[in-house]
Amino acid sequence: MTQAHPAAAAADLLHGTTIVSVRKGQQVVVAGDGQVSLGSTVIKAGARKVRRLRSDVICGFAGSTADALTLLERLEAKLERHPGQLKRACVELAKDWRTDRYLRRLEAMMIVCDADETLLLTGVGDVLEPEDGCAGIGSGGSFALAAARALLDVEDHDAEAIARKAMAIAADICVYTNGNVVVEKLERA
Repeated sequence: MTQAHPAAAAADLLHGTTIVSVRKGQQVVVAGDGQVSLGSTVIKAGARKVRRLRSDVICGFAGSTADALTLLERLEAKLERHPGQLKRACVELAKDWRTDRYLRRLEAMMIVCDADETLLLTGVGDVLEPEDGCAGIGSGGSFALAAARALLDVEDHDAEAIARKAMAIAADICVYTNGNVVVEKLERA
């Protein structure tokens, strides 16, 4: 019987991320919690998994932090090469992610938004655009996504209010999600 390397075994137990994106009216928001867990232990409660890449692009990531940061750096380079073309930059990143031997091993997912588009990037090379403008990833992503979709029709809730409520609902359900929420938003001009 073979045993896994301790670092590999620890990586398998690493949980904790909920990211949700909500687009409503002239606003798009990406919100994420701060919890990182190793098994049943909270390692960090205030990790920042939602970032502004440029003044016009925001994103949130789930999965291995080092892998996600590597992908964020690559995405920033693609955005510099293709300014104002979020979808093209993401497709170019996905091509690299799927074909480069090193990148193929990276375990992360990202939600990337500008004022006009919301894109979900996966490690198998997918660049998906959700139909309703909402997306969720991570351990509590399905809970947050379901809550956000249910709240989209509430008239007095803007995108930020919906995202915050969706994150609170996910934190009440998913043990790998906490209430330490970071929000980034963009307004359409």
